[in-house]
Amino acid sequence: MRNRFERQLLDLNHELIQMGSMIERAIEMGISALVRQDVEKAKKAIAYDEEIDEQEKTVESLCMKLLLQQQPVAKDLRLISAALKMITDMERIGDHAADISEMTILMSDATYERSAINIDLVESMAKETTDMVIKCVDAFVNKDLELARTVIAQDDVVDDLFADFKQQLIKKINENVKNGEQATDMLMVAKYFERIGDHATNIAEWVIYSITGEHEKTVILHRFYIKLTGKLPEIKKFYRLLGL
Repeated sequence: MRNRFERQLLDLNHELIQMGSMIERAIEMGISALVRQDVEKAKKAIAYDEEIDEQEKTVESLCMKLLLQQQPVAKDLRLISAALKMITDMERIGDHAADISEMTILMSDATYERSAINIDLVESMAKETTDMVIKCVDAFVNKDLELARTVIAQDDVVDDLFADFKQQLIKKINENVKNGEQATDMLMVAKYFERIGDHATNIAEWVIYSITGEHEKTVILHRFYIKLTGKLPEIKKFYRLLGL
């Protein structure tokens, strides 16, 4: 029975790796279509989101079979529960990649005003978020706690890139209001990449939970509560404060 369960866990890892690869491809398709203003590729990227949705259902089904048929013990239950949470964030990343391609189509009627829009910063955001997704899946499969924490720290890089891009756009709009419409659309694209970074961070936090049994945000807030009040919180009261 245990051998069968272990095989099914390996299948789960394989399917998560597959979904991670699909997410990576979705981001790459999105940024490639955006930079080249390639409408046909953007349309393919939007259609590809349906495949990601199907992969989410595949992983979800496998997780439910493991839960219902195998009755996993605490450690394995954490791993399966974390996988269910992870695929939700992965699916949202796929949605945002499709959103970026929809913006590409929307902006396809005019060439980019390169003097106003620093497309290199957007490409950097795409590169960082893709790297975060790859690391998240690797961390889960290899139970690598430090790699997961690296992803969480890497989100600051994405946030900084977004802040820089936003400030540059505001400056260019102030200099020439004609840049406003396209700049606003491109800011939305950058915001989608920033949200992808947030979802990758969520995935990393669930990876940490699968390994340690503690959610990273809860640990941080628990320590902050102790530092603020000088005492340990009552568990039920603490979780009510967190809205859990």
